[in-house]
Amino acid sequence: MTETDKTKYIARNRRARRDYEIKNVLEAGIELLGSEVKSLRDGKVNLSDAYAVVENGQVFLKNLHISPYKMATAEQHDPLRIRRLLLHKREIRKLFAQTEQKGMTLIPIAIYFSGKLVKIELAVAIGRKRYDKRQALAKAEAAKNISKAMKQDQ
Repeated sequence: MTETDKTKYIARNRRARRDYEIKNVLEAGIELLGSEVKSLRDGKVNLSDAYAVVENGQVFLKNLHISPYKMATAEQHDPLRIRRLLLHKREIRKLFAQTEQKGMTLIPIAIYFSGKLVKIELAVAIGRKRYDKRQALAKAEAAKNISKAMKQDQ
């Protein structure tokens, strides 16, 4: 997704593209408390260990760490609480079918503001082995060298 004037990225999971082979990406809303939104505005989020699961016809995001908001007067939220993702039923059924396949998992790639709403970019992915990571890096390096050589020829 490209960043527009209404989209403001809060955090991105850079390790996800290295550790996983991304098959499908979709956008989902996320159910948050007020103090969590304030913390997100301050950029106090870590989604490197986060993952999503489909349970009882709903999608839940686990291990997303949103630090407590320092200026909150009421009770502080639990930084690692399980958060529900907001998707249509047909999208949930589709995700459930995809994650039932061996090796498939749901991981967040990015969290951002779309206007005033907090959205999360969720990917259906397959974990890579160490040798797969090396092959992907070698392929990217080769493509980079080819494009550099093409630019020099012009």
